[in-house]
Amino acid sequence: MHERSLLSRPIPSRRPCLTAVLRMAGLRPTRQRVALAELLFSGAHRHVSAEQLLGEADAAKVNVSLATVYNTLHQFRTAGLLREVAIDASRSYFDTDTSDHHHFYLEDEQRVIDIPASGIVIQNLPEPPYGTTITHVDVVVRVRKTQ
Repeated sequence: MHERSLLSRPIPSRRPCLTAVLRMAGLRPTRQRVALAELLFSGAHRHVSAEQLLGEADAAKVNVSLATVYNTLHQFRTAGLLREVAIDASRSYFDTDTSDHHHFYLEDEQRVIDIPASGIVIQNLPEPPYGTTITHVDVVVRVRKTQ
């Protein structure tokens, strides 16, 4: 009987936690930001494009435009909540894992997967231009299925 009552309890919302995270990141927790944060951070780390997130928002009945999704993703990136993985000038994915690591881009599937940080050793970086410092090195290895 006790087990049944535990299983029938509603799952608590992550909304208060995400609201606090957004505030700590210096972002006002608007309804749309919190809803998109719930979609982004509700499971395991992942890579998502703005179009994919818009599709998830539509399915979850979250009323947002593609421009709002792009703006929110970029705000989350600027606040350090996401990493942007630029594939080319017109395609980016946003990674919920902000730790140092690199990526494979599976061209046939248009999908990004992680390469562990220990999987690539970067040596002999050039001196950065005067007055600047290297903040991060992103490696994207593009692969496609062999014929």
